[in-house]
Amino acid sequence: MAIFSQNIMQEPVSLRDKTVYAPPSPDVTCGMTLDTMLWWWYVTIDEKHGKKLYYYFVESERNPSKDPVVLWLNGGPGCSGFDGFVFENGPFSFELGKTNDSLPSLHNNPYSWSKVSSVIYLDSPAGVGFSYSGNKSDYVTGDLKTASDSHSFLLKWFEIYPEFLTNPFYISGESYAGIYIPTVSHEVVKGIDAGVKPAINFKGYMVGNGVTDEIIDGNALVPFQHGMGLISDKLYEEVTVACHGNFYKPVDKNCKEKLAKIDQDVKDLNVYDILEPCYHGKEPSGITSDNSKLPMSFRTLGETERPLPVRKRMFGRAWPFKAPVREGLVPTWPELLNGGNVACTDDRVATVWLNNEEVRKALHAEQKTVTGPWMLCTNNLKFSHDSGSMIQYHKNLTARGYRALIYSGDHDMCVPYTGSEKWTSSLGYPVVDEWRPWYVNEQVAGYIQGYANNLTFLTIMGSGHTVPEYKPREALAFYTRWLEGKNI
Repeated sequence: MAIFSQNIMQEPVSLRDKTVYAPPSPDVTCGMTLDTMLWWWYVTIDEKHGKKLYYYFVESERNPSKDPVVLWLNGGPGCSGFDGFVFENGPFSFELGKTNDSLPSLHNNPYSWSKVSSVIYLDSPAGVGFSYSGNKSDYVTGDLKTASDSHSFLLKWFEIYPEFLTNPFYISGESYAGIYIPTVSHEVVKGIDAGVKPAINFKGYMVGNGVTDEIIDGNALVPFQHGMGLISDKLYEEVTVACHGNFYKPVDKNCKEKLAKIDQDVKDLNVYDILEPCYHGKEPSGITSDNSKLPMSFRTLGETERPLPVRKRMFGRAWPFKAPVREGLVPTWPELLNGGNVACTDDRVATVWLNNEEVRKALHAEQKTVTGPWMLCTNNLKFSHDSGSMIQYHKNLTARGYRALIYSGDHDMCVPYTGSEKWTSSLGYPVVDEWRPWYVNEQVAGYIQGYANNLTFLTIMGSGHTVPEYKPREALAFYTRWLEGKNI
């Protein structure tokens, strides 16, 4: 049993040679009870450069000695693992304070993924979140270096926590982590083949609304918009003819004009969940009017019925709408927006909490003078996409029997399910579980199709880009069943 307070922070104490934090006194009413242990620290992966990756480890609330250990990665590139911890599947739910600069209140999250597994939330690569390097050249990086560094982190982490070496180990995440997850998995498998110690008990991976392949992702959007009733049959037929079915890279004026008409039809939707409202406020969004790279849908402000509005942090989930990840330099959202905020979103709760000096001290994170202020998605990096399509990575991993769950919120227009459905079927594996609904509390929660070689594609009905946030109950349900090897 551990007690955590968002206001009263204590000095670290030693427990089994791990760093944890002593509870506040019993009469502190702002404390909260959590049936798990939380560990947080840095792992140095390059002594010469002083390159350190920060992690937050939540021990399983059920049976930590046997339950799976799962690495959670957020996308971007350049977004902190605390995104998932604060807003999605972490052990706490956060509620904004009474004033903009007051600390949020914390409550137990009944749908935390720590209910059935231990979870490592990682800030990767260096320069993201609380992770940093003493040599700023490390902030010029890409997919392959990030994967190698993450593997180095895992090897050192399991040296620190050898009691978890026999637990099944999985890698998970979403959006641009659709690149991170297969590439890190590849590095882990290479290490296993080479006999690298410690031997990681890697079993498989999960990808949520993940970018995968330039062509398939790029061509997935228009069919999604048509299938969701956002554009007419007539316009869909016209654009299909004009673009010859190639929507991601228009080759002539006629095709571009038809795609521009589609943009006009959908410009006021929330791209991360077309069911969520987008509030058209009077205040400017901070996006410069001369930035033609950004669609009009990002020039609006967001508002929902949720305790927290749809968040600015959404920009970290994928490379911008209608721009599939291509080889070469990947501009960051802060760079594209000239420091402005992506509309329809709000990341205040995480920013206030993680930039508080006492919170950082309690989390054993370096102060701002070392890492700079915590940002959900950093502008520190110069990041290149240098790993190509993920299709071959998925083929290699699944052909060797590693389990793969590819899941998609079916109302996400940023990385639509139509692309994930397309590429999973393109692997050519026989269907072993024909397309069917899956259920939570006797209600249809989405649809699933199972393939040979332990590959599963699954949709979550009514969910947007960040599934554990939009549909936490359903997310915990499929996560639990899949980890336990049960029929979803």
